[in-house]
Amino acid sequence: MGRIGKRIIIIPAGVEVIASEGKILVKGPKGSLQQDYNLGVKVEVNDGKVSTQVSSKDPKLAAMQGLYNSLIKNMIDGVTKGFEKRLEIEGVGYRAIQQGRNLQLQMGFSHPTIIQPPTGIDLAVEGTNKISIKGMDKQLVGALAAEIRSVREVEPYKGKGIRYAGERVRRKAGKSAKAAAGA
Repeated sequence: MGRIGKRIIIIPAGVEVIASEGKILVKGPKGSLQQDYNLGVKVEVNDGKVSTQVSSKDPKLAAMQGLYNSLIKNMIDGVTKGFEKRLEIEGVGYRAIQQGRNLQLQMGFSHPTIIQPPTGIDLAVEGTNKISIKGMDKQLVGALAAEIRSVREVEPYKGKGIRYAGERVRRKAGKSAKAAAGA
């Protein structure tokens, strides 16, 4: 049995959490976020604390309790601190250029790829090979980072492509290394 659903989340100063009619609304200094939730999970906001409870012993509802507890925690963190993902581009001729809010990627294709971020997400390019994605919605930040990474995923032979900052890529030996080892 998991314990994430049973943890009590403390609401920091300047943040307001409202739970009613299947919706959770979190307002803070960076903005507001809204999330629908299953009415089988009871969300209580009392004395600067948020807790989730389940009335039945249904294992699916117990899993939902932990899910909504984590979502509320992420929403509170998002409206106070925000989230950031960083990407790095590796490879000769591969580069990123910021055009207003949009991101233009030149990744060896015949045409550049243009990425338009959703509202509430900010993109920044440092140099020509580092991309920073910031926003208060953790899910949108992660989804946009995955979308940008999927334009040219890292290939295992030379390590060229788009990777998360700090991501280690397992390298494979090429044909020449295999032939030398087998001889």
